[in-house]
Amino acid sequence: MKRMKSHPIKLLSTTLNIRKSILLRVRLAFLAFFVFGAAIIGRIVYLQFFEGEKWQQQAEEIGLQYQKVRATRGNIYSDNGSLLITSLPFYRVAFDPTRPADNLFRREIDSLSLLLSGFFRDKGARDYRAIIENARKEGKEYIVLNKKEIKYQDKKVMSEWPLFRQGRMKGGVIFEKIDKRFYPFSNLGYRTVGYINQSNQGAGLEFSFNSYLGGKDGAGLFQKVAGGRWRPVYDGSEIKPVDGFDIQTTIDVNLQDVAQSALTRALIEHDADYGCAIVMEVHSGYVKAITNLSKTAEGRYAEIYNYAVGNHGLTDPGSTFKLASMITLLEKTNINLNDTVDTGKGEYEYYDRTMQDHKPGGFGKITVAETFTKSSNIGISKLVFAHFGQEPQKFIDHIKGMGLGKPVEFQMRGEGLPYIKSTTDRTWSNVSLPWMSIGYELTMTPIHTLTFYNAIANNGVMVRPIIVRSILDKGNVIEEYETSILNGKVCSKKTLNKIRDLLKAVVSEGTAYNIHDSYYPIAGKTGTAQKLVNGRYTRQYYTSFVGYFPANNPRYSCIVVIDNPKGYRQYGSDVAAPVFKEIADKIYAGDIDLNKPMTEDYKIDESTFPVIRAGFKSDLKLICNELGISNHDQTEEEWVRTSTVMNAVNWNGNVYRPGLVPNVMGMTLKDAIFLLENEGLVVSFGGKGRVVSQSQKPGTVSKDGTLINIDLE
Repeated sequence: MKRMKSHPIKLLSTTLNIRKSILLRVRLAFLAFFVFGAAIIGRIVYLQFFEGEKWQQQAEEIGLQYQKVRATRGNIYSDNGSLLITSLPFYRVAFDPTRPADNLFRREIDSLSLLLSGFFRDKGARDYRAIIENARKEGKEYIVLNKKEIKYQDKKVMSEWPLFRQGRMKGGVIFEKIDKRFYPFSNLGYRTVGYINQSNQGAGLEFSFNSYLGGKDGAGLFQKVAGGRWRPVYDGSEIKPVDGFDIQTTIDVNLQDVAQSALTRALIEHDADYGCAIVMEVHSGYVKAITNLSKTAEGRYAEIYNYAVGNHGLTDPGSTFKLASMITLLEKTNINLNDTVDTGKGEYEYYDRTMQDHKPGGFGKITVAETFTKSSNIGISKLVFAHFGQEPQKFIDHIKGMGLGKPVEFQMRGEGLPYIKSTTDRTWSNVSLPWMSIGYELTMTPIHTLTFYNAIANNGVMVRPIIVRSILDKGNVIEEYETSILNGKVCSKKTLNKIRDLLKAVVSEGTAYNIHDSYYPIAGKTGTAQKLVNGRYTRQYYTSFVGYFPANNPRYSCIVVIDNPKGYRQYGSDVAAPVFKEIADKIYAGDIDLNKPMTEDYKIDESTFPVIRAGFKSDLKLICNELGISNHDQTEEEWVRTSTVMNAVNWNGNVYRPGLVPNVMGMTLKDAIFLLENEGLVVSFGGKGRVVSQSQKPGTVSKDGTLINIDLE
């Protein structure tokens, strides 16, 4: 059969009709979608504006609400990885009694109630069972079994309890996590580590690095239950929080302890208002310790404010500023350190004001070098006034050019802004220049002063102080902070050498001679500034000492400030300098790289043994091995007594048995107290050295709470 061919005109007509039909259907569908969408939008508008209060009220009655789920904050570490602050997980134990199946509930409720009673010790097992059963009968899906917060280890144990071991869905247990910040070293450097509150306000590193430490909060659906509590509703819509990053600081915990302990003793001794100390590595600018202590209303000292960095630490620096004046004189004039200046009898008139020296009767005629080492106000001010009196702005410009007067942009928020007066300032007067030259009519914080002195120790290179080295994510460095230069050359090499000699002379023969040390040289400057109260200078003093050590090859710089010391000693040399010396001594003693090597002709006396008599074997063996002393085990016990055979030490047992009074003869106080208190004995001791007698006979039965006296020598 032949296929009939379609007529072209009819075919075109059919195609057009199909297209019209499709277009019509599309238009109808679009119209229907538009009408439907408009209806939805209209309904939303109606519900929001006309029935909004009704549905809002119902939502509140149901008690459902999306709430923030806090992220776990990151840790703050010291320079060697020790924790300065961390988040510890605590848990509140809640329960959904409707979850367990009937047979499981009946089988395990008694055991669970007994364990809850034994752990919390606030109710009997019957009481716990009654609370849980009543809640189950009433259909309650959430009850708090106890308000006490438990630790993570307790949670792990509880997770294996009857019912609880079935988990949240089948067993009904709900462990509500609560993170709490924990300071492993207690109040050590508390203000530096800092804190942050629920409103994201705070202080210290916690506040300054909150954007890293805080992480990213999540969200979840919560339902309000009886007692105003909110229980989580696990409906799958939760947004998990992202934990915060960690930060590693430059703080050395041991140096922090040294600085804080030394400063505390001085503040107590002088009944001062507050004090601060900063220790910094010279070349890197790493802050190894920073402590701030203020007197509380109870008369104690605590870290309340960061005077080392913040606005309240801005004050007249006093004589420590004479370093800047002396550098300017040496750089901008032709004076020689051997030139002389007449300081008279200790008083000098500048217009309507009288300047005084701290020495009664004055210094008379002294050299330019002595004006600095003896800290003569009159000598320094006369030199500055003679050379810059007609052009005071020239003096000021050079001071600012060295980097003073600018913030160091420290990594912690709240840095006080230093102030160096200019001739255009409203408060400029005829006496401003001489008083500025000795550290008045300008303000600086201790961190600014230390940064300047550190530049002298660092061959004239001023580096920015650093307290945070890196940002870490699960141990991996994601951001690192390197040493940066604020001023590559604060003065010429010629001037630098002269200044370093002057700073050493301050300690070897000048105002800080009381901290002169024959083992290692110290360089620095004392400072004593009268405090400005209500616009008038008073007999209250701001004392300081700032410098570096060892002076010939500087490793550390340090500043100590003690405000308003009481008593007859009120100068920086008597109050602040000894604290510097104590800190420096302990750093020097503990840093093997700073100590001089033994001379080649030094030999160990083979017949001499260290005074090792008794103690913890692992510690004693470590000492012997480090010193190269032969030692041999005669026992497997941990606590030992020693005997010597030829040139060797033997470890012997029979020192400690549980339940019996230990034999602590020959032990250090630390080991003796550990063993005795471990047996429940109350220890009283006297003397120094090692135990030479004990009041309770070794090997007798030990009784908790009884007193034992030990003598040491």
